[in-house]
Amino acid sequence: MSLDRGQVSVALLATIAALTGAAAAPVNLEPNSSSSEKQWHLRYLKATQAHNLNQGEDVIVAVLDTGVSPHPDLAGNLLNGADMTLGGSSGGRSDSSGHGTGMAGLIAATGRGGAAQGIAPQSKILPVVVTPPDGRGNPDVLAEGIDFAASQGAKVISISSVGGASPKLVQAIRIAAAADITIVAAAGNRPEDTFVGYPAVEEAVIAVGGVDRTGNHAAISVAGPEIDVVAPAVDIYSTGLNGGYRVGTGTSDATAIVAGAAALIRSKYPNLPAAEVAHRLTATAVDKGPPGRDDQYGYGVIDLVAALTADVPPLGFESSNVTPPASVEAVPDKGGDGSGTVRGLATLGVLVTAVGGYLFWRRRRRADDPPPRVSR
Repeated sequence: MSLDRGQVSVALLATIAALTGAAAAPVNLEPNSSSSEKQWHLRYLKATQAHNLNQGEDVIVAVLDTGVSPHPDLAGNLLNGADMTLGGSSGGRSDSSGHGTGMAGLIAATGRGGAAQGIAPQSKILPVVVTPPDGRGNPDVLAEGIDFAASQGAKVISISSVGGASPKLVQAIRIAAAADITIVAAAGNRPEDTFVGYPAVEEAVIAVGGVDRTGNHAAISVAGPEIDVVAPAVDIYSTGLNGGYRVGTGTSDATAIVAGAAALIRSKYPNLPAAEVAHRLTATAVDKGPPGRDDQYGYGVIDLVAALTADVPPLGFESSNVTPPASVEAVPDKGGDGSGTVRGLATLGVLVTAVGGYLFWRRRRRADDPPPRVSR
């Protein structure tokens, strides 16, 4: 399993790190630099309004990545995890590249230690190393990471990588879905990726693409019929190594943002099943591009406030009259482009029923799109 490949850049310097089996090298910024403009995605998604409603309390988000280095902005939110790679013994709290630390910050940074704040700043991060320092991961190792996350009570699993599948990985994903865990994964980045990668293509996974600062399709983001939602993916400021900060571009970042949104929903609606969490994200998304679902935007840009407040009928009872409250910043559409396991927790019957319900959600949603929300 190789990391979702992305670009890393700052201001006048365009440093491109192709993650062809290797994590993006972090770009460390001054710890005391102002983030009000750097974290444009928070303003665009109206995160402050969302935080007045919920901040992700009591939700564990597993970040399956390169590890998470302790950072002042993550103080109190970083749990002890695991290193699933051969010979790994860091407990997940060590990062070989800064990629995993950046993803964790986008989800749960508190802003108290410096400049970065996450989408769900009171959620907890469970760091799980599934990518070794050389970046040449293995789908079976990712499967073990998913099993471990499930055994530790994670309600959301964030996977900012694309790669190959294996029977063990397919089984782990489907068992995690049956255990009511929300799984979010990156679609992949151009030009290295040309179509939505694995595990985002799995039916039991929320596939995430990206938009740029204008709210239009990000050039780096792949497109395809598997895309469910999109989120900011360009010049995304977050935590980095050694207490510093990084700026990343790619569907990795968009995935972490959507994982944070899922944590907000799971915190506010603790009894809502994982399939309904995904449904709430897609049903309240701001439609972009052609009316209804399309291959670039999926169902649209996530809307944090609407996802926490809209009256969304449960699956199978959608109403054409449901209109979530507007909350995403108006942007004109210019037409741009672990040995722990849960296997003992689920019988075959439970697995078939739970996964079957999730498949119904994905397939029915694609066959019967909801009324489009007008892009703003």
